[in-house]
Amino acid sequence: MAAPLLEVAELSVRFQTDDGAVHAVDRMSFSLGHGEVLGIVGESGCGKSVTAMSMLRLLPETAAISGRAVFDGTDLLTLSPRRLRRVRGKEIAFVFQEPMTSLNPVFTVGRQIGEVLRKHLELSPRAARRRTIELLELVRIPAAAQRVNEYPHQLSGGMRQRVMIAMALACDPKILIADEPTTALDVTIQAGILDLMRDIRERLGTAIVLITHNLGVVADIADRVLVMYAGRKVEEAPVHDLFAHPQHPYTIGLLGAVPRPGQRGRERLREIPGRVPSLSELPDHCVFAERCLRADDVTRSNLPELREIRPRHLVACFHPGEEWNGS
Repeated sequence: MAAPLLEVAELSVRFQTDDGAVHAVDRMSFSLGHGEVLGIVGESGCGKSVTAMSMLRLLPETAAISGRAVFDGTDLLTLSPRRLRRVRGKEIAFVFQEPMTSLNPVFTVGRQIGEVLRKHLELSPRAARRRTIELLELVRIPAAAQRVNEYPHQLSGGMRQRVMIAMALACDPKILIADEPTTALDVTIQAGILDLMRDIRERLGTAIVLITHNLGVVADIADRVLVMYAGRKVEEAPVHDLFAHPQHPYTIGLLGAVPRPGQRGRERLREIPGRVPSLSELPDHCVFAERCLRADDVTRSNLPELREIRPRHLVACFHPGEEWNGS
């Protein structure tokens, strides 16, 4: 098998606050193959975005990062700031959650994309403009030659998201990290963005890390899924295997909370009881124990290790695969 394009090992992130250390990510490990789409899912605050931003060292100075994030044979966490800047945007590109706060409102979208091209590829202003129009056409923005002169507020939410993707693709990166790229978009626009990302992977061979809380998005585009809970990986599997044979009670609970076709409006979705533990007071046993109906003395006194229970299907649970009957 070919070596992975990206290999993350024992990645941990801590934030020092007035209330003590916050364990945002705890010993996260995963890999990403060439041209693969990896979905990272979990509820808000579980550490998905922090995991991605820590690899490119986009976190504030209060973050203490340990572990390894080896990209194309080089550990990103040991690079000098100068060398890391060459990787950001050129080799690994990031599409942030909210384009309206990521795009500069006082510059046209053409100028903002062109700046990336001039900085990393040293293109002339004329060549950068020509390439910018090509990129806007690539992400299916109509009348690209006109849109290049418009400001972010003149574009719809879906178009702004496409501009962000165009900017990320400017230098033909090997990896595209998309953080909640369909949040706050209506269903039709969401489908268009996912179709665009699928086309990008097929046409350009770009590997994608897709961060989302939407399991429907994951089912539609991902090859493999990693489930996070309270800063830790609790399950990882090929996408079809995860949906057909979920093993961790948290994953089963997430799937049980997804509306199904034909479900009547009065039928209540299953909910996961309890609350997520505080990241500043994580237990030294199973992080899901307090919410799990299958928890026992072993669960409440030990930390489960990830183990392979099916081919390429990993789970951190003492009682995997058992039916979880949420109320």
